[in-house]
Amino acid sequence: MSVRERDPLTGHETTGHEWNGITELNTRVPRVIWWAVGITHVWALIYWVLMPAWPLVTTYTRGLLGYDDQERVERQVAAAYAVRTDWTTALATLPAEEVRQDAALMSHVARTAPSLFGDNCAGCHGADAAGGPGFPSLVDNAWLWGGEAEAIMETLRVGINAPHPDSRWAQMPAFGETDILTRPQVRIVVDYVQSLSGLETVATQERLAEGEILFAENCASCHGEDAAGNRDLGAPNLTDDAWVYGGDDAVMFETIHNGRQGWMPAWEGRLTTAERMMLTLYIQDLGEEAGR
Repeated sequence: MSVRERDPLTGHETTGHEWNGITELNTRVPRVIWWAVGITHVWALIYWVLMPAWPLVTTYTRGLLGYDDQERVERQVAAAYAVRTDWTTALATLPAEEVRQDAALMSHVARTAPSLFGDNCAGCHGADAAGGPGFPSLVDNAWLWGGEAEAIMETLRVGINAPHPDSRWAQMPAFGETDILTRPQVRIVVDYVQSLSGLETVATQERLAEGEILFAENCASCHGEDAAGNRDLGAPNLTDDAWVYGGDDAVMFETIHNGRQGWMPAWEGRLTTAERMMLTLYIQDLGEEAGR
């Protein structure tokens, strides 16, 4: 029987391999590793027997405990909805004024509405609801369709220029592209509208008088003779300092010459009535906080 060489320092046998004076030790795997491997194998066997584990052709092994993650989550969701039923039903059925008088309901609105707004509205109107080019601000008083609770609820429900059968419809004609107005006439209308909103203009009185005539003939039917807008048509007020696309020369020329058609989704299929009510109250509160 041959005796293998042992390392004089550690006492471990060597493999007999040596390289550049360095001898490879034949060390054993630590006992704790064998224990860990054994325990994990035993645990795996127990788990395979008790829990769903192995996929089959059309199903899987159910396990003796019959545990089902999907069923558990469905039960949890159902329980959560059951807890929410009372206050969501109230939000869906009560007028906004009555909801505001109920502190408990408003506490639910305060907790839930910011997330609803962030998930569904902030992408267009901004996290602060101040809007941007092409997206109206929701914190001023320049509403296209009205800022009352009923009007906001309806706008959220049906959208604007959306596929919903009851959608609100609004479109600014392309006065230049369709040759209703010439380019010089479009520029005259730009000067006139800017003068209505108090923006500085170098236009002469004669030019503004011509713009007034052009406005009456082409724009007043939607925006009103006083240019204060028409919320039944979604036509904005042109006498304030709130602009959906901008009030500078270039943007206004593009608006009148090429026309505009905004779009807002109809949220009826995605948000419940209660959720739309929460958003309505939240948006109104944002406007009050902004001092509109």
